[in-house]
Amino acid sequence: MRKNSVKNTRINGEVQRVLAEIIRGEIKDPRIAPMTSVVSVEVAPDLKTCKAWISVLGDEKAQADTLAGLRSAEGYIRNRLAKTINLRNTPQINFIMDQSIAYGVNMSKLIDEVVVKSESAEKDEMVENDEDNR
Repeated sequence: MRKNSVKNTRINGEVQRVLAEIIRGEIKDPRIAPMTSVVSVEVAPDLKTCKAWISVLGDEKAQADTLAGLRSAEGYIRNRLAKTINLRNTPQINFIMDQSIAYGVNMSKLIDEVVVKSESAEKDEMVENDEDNR
């Protein structure tokens, strides 16, 4: 099975959906933050391994605790995944913290700062031109 085949894309979507349901509703570990979401899943073509990108709303300690909680519950998650999805092999899950949302928020803030600075520079320039014309 090729990496970008229709079957692999469908499996990725289904594993992502089931992982999100398991994390949200079945795991009772207090280390896992309530605002945890599965951003993306990439199952290897041989169905032996899986990379799951996780996003956590909170500070770095909450992210680290959530990652530790998910890694300790990996056996339970694989068991539930095997019972829910009928695959030849149940993939070993590697949880990865996704920083794309925080990166996007930071870039948006930087762009806003640049826009505000340029607008204030334009206003200062207009005021100087008005004073010169008088």
